[in-house]
Amino acid sequence: MGLGFVFACMLYLVLTYLVAAFPFGLAVAMAGCGIDPRQGGSRNTGATNVARLCGTRYGVATLLLDVAKGLVPVLVARALSDSAVFVSLVVVLAVAGHMFSAFLYGKGGKGVATTIGVFLGVAPVPALLAVAACVCVIALTGFVSAGSLTLAVALPVLVYFLGPCALTPAALVVAALVIAKHRENIARLRAGQEKPWRKKG
Repeated sequence: MGLGFVFACMLYLVLTYLVAAFPFGLAVAMAGCGIDPRQGGSRNTGATNVARLCGTRYGVATLLLDVAKGLVPVLVARALSDSAVFVSLVVVLAVAGHMFSAFLYGKGGKGVATTIGVFLGVAPVPALLAVAACVCVIALTGFVSAGSLTLAVALPVLVYFLGPCALTPAALVVAALVIAKHRENIARLRAGQEKPWRKKG
């Protein structure tokens, strides 16, 4: 492994962070309905808040873009190298870039959509099963945060048992980041103050 290849990998890691750090939710909300999602709702740039403030189609657009900025970097990384360490770093940096964006002064979304994207690229079966569990919990409880936490907890377990198990450490780091980003939601869920996705009749 030459120095040129190592430099290229390091450059790609920086590029991964910058791509993932781009706040698609802010761009979609501002362009689509003239609303800064940081000023309303949960004050988050993620798909859920954009959907609440601007409408479902804008939330879906944000969701797909946030999934893509996780999926595309890991697919390219796998084409560049079969190193589990390199791919793991791309996985973590993609999620961290979304959560701690340089364009938003270190703030960002909660990373669920980008987490789905990166694991669709490196562990599609565990990712799809975790998404299914997430959707089921949201449908049963009405809380997006509860589904998101279910996904975060399920992913490392599914990656470990269904593979590739070499990416389990990355899955654990991502899970910890997602859970940490949901600490306020966890507090509201425990206090019975979390707002449900669907309005009560």
